[in-house]
Amino acid sequence: MKAIELFRTKDIFGSGLIEIVIWQVPQPVPPSEHPYKYRLVYVVDGKRVVGYDNEPSKGDHKHLGDHEEPYRFISPQQLMADFMVDVRGFRQ
Repeated sequence: MKAIELFRTKDIFGSGLIEIVIWQVPQPVPPSEHPYKYRLVYVVDGKRVVGYDNEPSKGDHKHLGDHEEPYRFISPQQLMADFMVDVRGFRQ
């Protein structure tokens, strides 16, 4: 099985830009244990202010400004909901 793109969007939101891409992958991206690879980012004035991604060796994590912390992945739907909570929190 190849990676299957499940969702992709790129939209203006507030004073920035949101881009979300989620794939279903044949094998988890270690140390993640789920079959998804994802990248969600909110960029304002050319700078990432909120980002969620999983990458080899780092696993599931999120970026809030210059701070990075682990993220507990539950599902693609919950991932997008959690991301939007942080994006709305940044905008306030």
